[in-house]
Parts: sequence; structure tokens; C-alpha cells
Amino acid sequence: MPRLSLTTLFGVDPTTDDKHHFETSWILSPAILAGLRGLFSLYIFTSIFVFWGWYGTHNDHASIGHSFSYFTWLTYWGIGFYMLFAAIHTAFYARTGHSVLLDRWPRAFRILHSLLYVTITTYPFLVTVVFWAILFTPPWYKKTFTGWQNISQHCLNSVYALLEIILPATAPHPFIAIPFLILVLLLYLCIAYITHETEGWYPYTFLDVGDHGQKSKRVMGYCFGILGAILVVFLLSWALIHLRRRLTDGKIKRARRDPLCADDAFVRACGGDESNEMKGVPVWGKVIGRFSSSGGNCLGA
Repeated sequence: MPRLSLTTLFGVDPTTDDKHHFETSWILSPAILAGLRGLFSLYIFTSIFVFWGWYGTHNDHASIGHSFSYFTWLTYWGIGFYMLFAAIHTAFYARTGHSVLLDRWPRAFRILHSLLYVTITTYPFLVTVVFWAILFTPPWYKKTFTGWQNISQHCLNSVYALLEIILPATAPHPFIAIPFLILVLLLYLCIAYITHETEGWYPYTFLDVGDHGQKSKRVMGYCFGILGAILVVFLLSWALIHLRRRLTDGKIKRARRDPLCADDAFVRACGGDESNEMKGVPVWGKVIGRFSSSGGNCLGA
């Protein structure tokens, strides 16, 4: 039995390169998809620096450093960086018809990009559920700034994740990513308890084990609950992507300079018999058949 490589397990082996799953959409042109991702990234980074500016101008400088101890903030940064790099990759593809950077970089970067995509389509939902179900206490925030911050980081984060599930032509998550998701959560636990040991406070109160560990069972229950939640979120995200692929029949709107689009354009221009199997088939039948086999529409950048 042949051994499966990591690239195959993560769905980024060379046989899938011409699909451009991360750079295309079934409904949007590559240029529009790149612009939309760039706009999301711009909003995320702008909001982060506005939040920090607010802290700095309201005698709350410590909150800027403390933000790196919160899983909410870390996932928000992750979404921003994914959107930034996804926008760059998509823009290059829209302009050239090739995965310019990913084709030049080691293939390990495709694996990392696949893993980053899994995280930004799973963790945001976990953050939203935990915040509104466990951490938030009514009434609604009296300060407009605080309300806007929580909407940005605990509502819009899941909107970005849902759009990345619905709009692109990405394939369903590889199940090998599950151990990675769990590992990241375990590493975050290390950050939370290092924060407590070095600064004397817990990023999240439900991680407080008490002075003598009397709350350790409760904390363990929360940890296993979050573990179960991330598995459920992963399966739901995988199912939504699978459903989208099934409903769209794998349709891809390619860039005009994509080599597969060039082949398709040649067939449409010639409309001749390519093989004996096509004899007797109307010209438009040949064109439609070849166009369908190319995997989608061809659009200008």
C-alpha cells in the first residue's frame, strides 16, 4: 500500500494545483474575491489599532499587552492575517492566472495555508459561542465603544468565517487537521496559565482552579466541553463546505489568464471535431461539454 504524503493528507498535492481552491469562488470573480478579502483584512487591522488607541488615550495601557493573552484577540489577529494573505494570493491569481507565490514557495506553505484556513473557519465560532453563552452578562454595554468592540470580535468574526465557508471554492477540511486544532487549544492553555503565574490574573475566569485547586474539576469540565465544542464546530464547518461543493457542483470562476481558460476559449473559437467520439454531436454540444469539463467560468481580472 503506497504511503500517503502530508500534501495528500492536507489536500494540497500537485494534482489539485490547477483547481486554485483558495484563490477562486463559485460565484465571485477572483478580482472581487481578492477585494472583499482585502476589505475584511483592512477592517480587522484598523479596528485593532483603534482599540489600542482607545486604551492608550484612556489610561489603560496595560490592556494593550494583556490582549495577547486572550484567545479572542489571537483568533482575531489570525483572521486578519489570513484575509491579508488570501487577498494577496487571490489578487496575483486574478492578474496572472497562476498561484504566483505558492508556486515559488516550498509546498509546506500550502499545508500551512490549509491549516490556517481550517482555524479561521472553526475557532471564530467557538469564540462566539463561549463568549455569548458563558462570559457575557446582561445588560448590553452602555459605552458605544465597548459594544462595537464586542460586536467586531465576537460577532463579525463568525461572519467572516461563514463567508469563507460559503464563498470560496475550497475543498472540505482534511480530518488530519483535528489534532492540530486540539494542539493549538492546549498551547493556548499554556499561555493562559503562564499569564496567571507571571501577572497574577486569568484571561478567562472559568480557567481559575482556585488557591488550592478546589475548582480543578470544574475547570476540567470546561476544558472537555470546549474540546467537544471544537469537534462539533469542525464537523459542522466540514459539512457546510461539503454541502456548498455539492450544490455548486464544483463550479469555479477562473481568471481569464488561467491556462485552463485559454484551452476552453480555443475550443469555443474552433468548434470543430476533436475526436471520433464527438462525431455527430452538434457544435454547441461540444462547446458546452468541454466548458463543463474545464471546471467553471472564465472571467477577466
